[in-house]
Amino acid sequence: MTTEVTQVTVEELATLMKTAAGVTVDPGELERRADSTFAEFGLDSLGLLGIVGELENRHGRALPNDAERCKSPRAFLDLVNVALTTGA
Repeated sequence: MTTEVTQVTVEELATLMKTAAGVTVDPGELERRADSTFAEFGLDSLGLLGIVGELENRHGRALPNDAERCKSPRAFLDLVNVALTTGA
């Protein structure tokens, strides 16, 4: 049985920011400002760590250690999606 790996979207990241870190951000704004820092959206390192943990639980695999050190939504999504699709 194969499990289809789906990529984490901007919308999912915005939802995770709200549920895991209590930071509300409009997905459209997150997409438009994807190269802005997480700090500019009000997300700190502990909030990002919570998001990483939630994604690891959902996908049943560890994400790269660098995921919790990403500075921008674009860098985070790029790293996470490559890891989920390649198993790296």
